[in-house]
Amino acid sequence: MIFKRSVKIYVICVLLLIIVCVVLWHSMKSVTLFSAHIEDNKIDITPEQISAIKEIGQWEFLSINEEALVDTTRKGIFSDDHLARIYRGTLRLGINLQELNEKDVFIQNDTLFITLPPIKLLDDSFIDEANTRSFHETGKWKPADREIMYKKAQRLMKEHALTAENYQNAKDYGESQMRNLMTNMGFPHVVITFEEESDQ
Repeated sequence: MIFKRSVKIYVICVLLLIIVCVVLWHSMKSVTLFSAHIEDNKIDITPEQISAIKEIGQWEFLSINEEALVDTTRKGIFSDDHLARIYRGTLRLGINLQELNEKDVFIQNDTLFITLPPIKLLDDSFIDEANTRSFHETGKWKPADREIMYKKAQRLMKEHALTAENYQNAKDYGESQMRNLMTNMGFPHVVITFEEESDQ
């Protein structure tokens, strides 16, 4: 009689132990699944997305139309030779996304941080030679003489157009455009900075 009672108690204990193990197993399984679910929904930026950004290449943020008058005089024995030309061109400020460094694009919590390449002059050959006019010319001038005038016009136009104000205007517009792009790619919280051009 005592033996039967002991067996019954033992069986009940084993059953209780099995029930406890089953409950614990289900609890651990649900916690694991919940954690995995959170991980799967984590916002991240992929190498493919970074490649798509870099493929944009040059991105113009500001264009400045400029005009420069350059003249020169060459002393002669009987008379002086004169050459005066008007140069026109458009200087374009922006960034080259091919220069984007992948380590400068990362996410912390729910915010995307991106450091863009520096704002700079996208093309140094900005003078429209087809729209360049000589309005006063006497004597004969060599191509080397005209090249010197071209370089002077280029320098004058840069001095007039590449101001701190224009760089800032390009930067402000560029930041808004990049923010729109990142928002459309699914990143609602974005912090954007720019590298500084070394010779700016």
